[in-house]
Amino acid sequence: MRPRVALAVAGVLLLASTLSFAQARTHELKLLPENVHWGYYDAALKPVLRIASGDTVRVETMIARGLPRLRAAGVKDDEIPESLKVVERTITERGPGAHPMTGPIFVEGAEPGDVLEVKIVAFEFLHPYGVSGFIPGSGTLPDEFPYVKFHLVRFDERAGTAQFAPGVTLKLAPFFGSIGVAPDPLVGRISSGPPGPHAGNLDNKELVAGSTLSIPVAVPGALVSFGDGHAMQGDGEATLTALETSLRGTVQITVRKGLHLKWPRGETPTHYIAMGLHTDLDEAAKLAVKEMIDFLVTDKKMNRDDAYILCSVAVDLHVTQLVDGTKGVHAMLAKSMFAR
Repeated sequence: MRPRVALAVAGVLLLASTLSFAQARTHELKLLPENVHWGYYDAALKPVLRIASGDTVRVETMIARGLPRLRAAGVKDDEIPESLKVVERTITERGPGAHPMTGPIFVEGAEPGDVLEVKIVAFEFLHPYGVSGFIPGSGTLPDEFPYVKFHLVRFDERAGTAQFAPGVTLKLAPFFGSIGVAPDPLVGRISSGPPGPHAGNLDNKELVAGSTLSIPVAVPGALVSFGDGHAMQGDGEATLTALETSLRGTVQITVRKGLHLKWPRGETPTHYIAMGLHTDLDEAAKLAVKEMIDFLVTDKKMNRDDAYILCSVAVDLHVTQLVDGTKGVHAMLAKSMFAR
């Protein structure tokens, strides 16, 4: 190719790229009653926002289970944002899950069989505190803790820390416990509690700012919703609660054609993540390993035998959570071992 022609082609490509970037929009999705559905995912829900693939959304979400949890932990009424109070008293259709979900968002061009890529850009707290605790009949040790206990933890947002107790300082790492698309219409309304192929309540603490979640699309537009803000969480989420809070998250949402995932996958700046979800923890672990093998075969062009062996020598299996009926295991593989 002649130099002038090459320069002209490069200029056209750069202009196209610049125009595409310029056309991407940033949307605000406020915490308002008309933007919230409480406790479920459903393909019959009408979208509260329509966006183009590649657009960014600043989405506000409310603490799981609402204001009773805050008040039980000792939060004073004048410390609770008015937007939370309005949603609490307005949304009366709730359940079967416990999560106020903001959405759904219709993404233009998303079709069943596609993958929705949700890139987590940033988080902000809607209030400078979080709560954690337990209730009767829940968590991993319900027989030993058959009563109600909630613990208020105040944040030092500038330092990115919180004091759990005198001499016990936590490093905040906020994320959405639940990001999910609508299930197949034949499934009907499903609880926001157990995660599944639609993603939903994954409670995966790796999905902080800088990470990406990829979800199989089941309905036109995907209909993605966000909720269950966590200031931080340990793997397993032993009591059924993380450090629960209300978040404003900035996310970029993109439709990916031709990927054909069966289960959600994740990616951090340092790791690839495959996920297994099942009511049996052993089966969840098997699924996570199978998903990682499929990733290595498809994306890294390895044969299945070598991929399986690599899973044993280099993949770490983490218990995502134990307490939502459907248990989660996420398999993590460091990117640093690959040349490309």
